[in-house]
Amino acid sequence: MSKDDYRQNKAPLQHLAVIMDGNGRWAQKRGLARSAGHRYGAEKLYDLCAMCIKRRINYMTVFAFSTENWRRPEAEIEKIMDLFIYFFNKYRDEMEKEGIRIRFSGVKDGLSDQVKATIAEAESTSVHRKNLQLILAFNYGSRREIADSCKKIVAAVQNGELDPDDLDEDKFRDYLYLPDVPDPDLIIRPSGEQRLSNFLLWQAAYSELYFAKVLWPDFTEKTLDQALEAYAKRDRRFGAIEEE
Repeated sequence: MSKDDYRQNKAPLQHLAVIMDGNGRWAQKRGLARSAGHRYGAEKLYDLCAMCIKRRINYMTVFAFSTENWRRPEAEIEKIMDLFIYFFNKYRDEMEKEGIRIRFSGVKDGLSDQVKATIAEAESTSVHRKNLQLILAFNYGSRREIADSCKKIVAAVQNGELDPDDLDEDKFRDYLYLPDVPDPDLIIRPSGEQRLSNFLLWQAAYSELYFAKVLWPDFTEKTLDQALEAYAKRDRRFGAIEEE
């Protein structure tokens, strides 16, 4: 399958979302610390950016750290936070060269000042880039996003900025974290798990799902093309039917 064959789908893929799952298990299978798996996973993320640019995918959202991940051991959380900073420091020049814009989706509650500063710098210095929008769902939970959106809507009504009768699905989108980003066409979850795990629940209403049986650090270009080939064969009707 060529890099462009999947675009024969009636609804071309412009937004790919990935749940980067299986880092810890990948490391444990090799007798390594779980943190080693997260580091390999970070390297794979940059590889995936390059794959998406080749395939002219405009948006890529990755589930990097969920609001539920705070339940993990403190030492592992610290390693993940350090890795977040490491990723941007290592690939800063490469992402600029490749035209990758970095955006953040989530809440900053509980994040260190250093992580917050890294997010601010990554977003502000890349805002002009056009080849790919890399959206990091970091300290993100979809139920939290929906609840936060409802709070914003209530405040808008109380302030006289919104008439409740004008609230519909399109208007609700205006209060999500990144309202300008289109819904994901395809969500890939490696590791064999088959659930969304509180990821983009509102946005995924009509997303196609693909569950790869590889752990995230083993994700390859072949894995991506298999997912894109499966996507190309799906008939996305969005609840409608074709007239004969």
